[in-house]
Amino acid sequence: MTKGQHITWHRLADPAAVARDAAARILKAADEAIAQRGTFRLVLAGGRTPEATYRLLAGADADWSHWEIYFGDERCLTADHADRDDTMAARAWLDHVDIPRQRIHIIPAGLGPTEGALRYAAEISAALPFDLVILGLGVDGHTASLFPGHDHPEQKLVVPVTNAPKPPSERISLSAKALSQTRQVLVLVTGKEKRHAVARWKAGENIPIAGIVPSGPLEILLDLPV
Repeated sequence: MTKGQHITWHRLADPAAVARDAAARILKAADEAIAQRGTFRLVLAGGRTPEATYRLLAGADADWSHWEIYFGDERCLTADHADRDDTMAARAWLDHVDIPRQRIHIIPAGLGPTEGALRYAAEISAALPFDLVILGLGVDGHTASLFPGHDHPEQKLVVPVTNAPKPPSERISLSAKALSQTRQVLVLVTGKEKRHAVARWKAGENIPIAGIVPSGPLEILLDLPV
């Protein structure tokens, strides 16, 4: 962890409590961003815990017309494939609220990692800084599709991934540089299998999640002892 970084660990009872707390924080951040700047720019994560959060947001009352949605990473699969993060987010939440479709910026992962990353970088460049980035934590310390031991170009905003250690091997991910250009980061961590990754992060090991260094607060919601 970077010295002086504003990190707060929040221990919650179980995954359901993590999802509830996350949804409340997202809605609060949206209200504040819209009041101050007229738009709420949010980056979504994939995974079970974010999906539970999105299901809660689907039933919320919010000023959806001012939300702008981006994705932290995507698998290089055809549009509407069940394993894509944007398909999950649509099914759980986005198809049930009135966010204008042109404000939902999906990653064109069907074009392949190189071309898709190049095209999405233009959208991300125009969006920065984000208001809130949601991230998860893998058992190996990865976040988005930034994996340990991989070369992630430091100056790029969006990077192609061609050798992910779990299928599909081809993905597109926002870089640590892009994910750090946000007013706030919210990391959702559930499951005992994440205990070792959390310990490595707290010990200051050079794992991908440790490379996310926003200018504002980084809040970690987890159902593990801290």
